[in-house]
Parts: sequence; structure tokens; C-alpha cells
Amino acid sequence: MKWLKQLFNFYIDSSVHVALSVYSLNWVTLLEFEIPYDENLLYFIFFASITGYNFVKYFGVAKFHHRRLTSWLKAIQIFSFFCFLLMCYYGLQLSHKSLFYILGFGVVTFLYAMPFLPKHMFLDKQHNLRSIGGLKIYLIALVWTGVTVFLPLIENTYQINNDVILTAVQRFLFIIVLMLPFEIRDLNYDSLKLSTMPQIIGVKQTKIMGVLLLVVFYFAEFFKNDTAFCSIATLSIITIITALFLVFSNINQGKYYSAFWVEGLTIIWLVLLLMFC
Repeated sequence: MKWLKQLFNFYIDSSVHVALSVYSLNWVTLLEFEIPYDENLLYFIFFASITGYNFVKYFGVAKFHHRRLTSWLKAIQIFSFFCFLLMCYYGLQLSHKSLFYILGFGVVTFLYAMPFLPKHMFLDKQHNLRSIGGLKIYLIALVWTGVTVFLPLIENTYQINNDVILTAVQRFLFIIVLMLPFEIRDLNYDSLKLSTMPQIIGVKQTKIMGVLLLVVFYFAEFFKNDTAFCSIATLSIITIITALFLVFSNINQGKYYSAFWVEGLTIIWLVLLLMFC
């Protein structure tokens, strides 16, 4: 059983789970707009998510410990390298317009981890975008929205209309809510200068705010020109499940509460759509 636990931890730590979450949201978008399964795009998104997330998570660690990396970190680096190669392969199958769009988000990801701006703008010694107070949650939501809503539609030359804009707003709100259990979990470890929502308004008010955002997320579906009953039913289920995970989140939550269960809500969303729609 020990090797099984190690394999599961590698699955989480190497960002495979979060990559499946991004992959799932892209597929949700394709299903919502009745676009056929796009293998090249979805595989690119999957491997790019692993590459990008591992770069952001482990850049600082690798930079200062590159001479004597642990076997665990070395394994993740090797795994990430092969994912990077596969990302490049599938990326070459995409349109030039999509690649240009992807480049913009790639730059944001790079600047998110790399120090590049004046010290007086930052809260710590990192000097990167993630250390700017109050920016992190909105930056992540913006990138996820761009990658999981606009990218699959641009690649498939789908016209940007009112329904697309509403979907983007929904996705932005949903990602913010998904981030809240993580911010509650990290309340004892984050610098007070990061200005996360639980730090600013407290845990209880953060949960209330999250539930209100979910209400907007859900009812925005009824303003779309084209929506199916099974989509609304699926959205109802995922909204309730997400609200429950938010309400029951706390500072002393289990190791996998956010990292596996909350992160996996988008996978559940996809499974529900595939089962019932």
C-alpha cells in the first residue's frame, strides 16, 4: 500500500490532477457549444498544464537546490520534461491564431513565477506576479477562463457571441470560488500582505461571498440564448456540490481536501455531462 500512496502523491504533486481539471473544463466547453472532441487541443492543454504548473510550483525550489535535488523532485522534473516535449508536439498541430493566443498566457505564466519588477511593488523577495497583494486569485481565474473558454472556441473558429461571454463570466466566477478553499487552507501560512479574501474579510464572510458568486454563476445560465435542460441539471448538481465543499472547508482541512477533491470538481462536471447529456 505504501507504493500506492507514493504514486497518488506523485499524481498530485506532479500536477497531473490539476491538468486533468483544466482538460475537463476545456471538454466541458466543447460539449456546451456542440463542438466535436478536439484531440490535439485537449492533449496540448493537458501537457501544457503539467509543464506550466510544475514550472510555477518548483522553479524556486530547483533554482536553489539544483545541485542536490531530492529523487522526488528529480522525478517530477524528468516527468515535466517529457510533458513539455508532448506539449510542443501537440502545439504544432494547432492553428497559428491559437498559438499566438497561447503565447500571451505563456508569458503571464512565466512572469507569475519569475522575478522581473521593482522591489517596492512586492510583498516579499520573490518580485513576481504571484507576490502582488490581492492579485493571485484573479490572475489564476483569468488565465483559466482564457484557456478553458476562449482557446477551444478560437481553435475551432467559433464566433464569439453573447453566450460565449456569459460562459466566460461563469467560468471566471467558478474558478474564484474553487480557489477559496485553498485560500482558507493556507490562511495560517500566507503572508498577511498577500491580502487574500479570508485575510481581508474573514473565513465566514469568504464562504458567504463564495456562495453568492455561485448563485450568480448558476443563474447566468438562464440568460443564454441556447441552453439545454441537461446542462442546467448538471450545472445545478455541480453548483450544490461546490457550495458544500466551500462551506465545509476550514483552516485545518485534510491534506487532500482541496488538492484532490476541490480540484477534481471540474472532472465531476465533465463526467456528469458525458453521462446525462
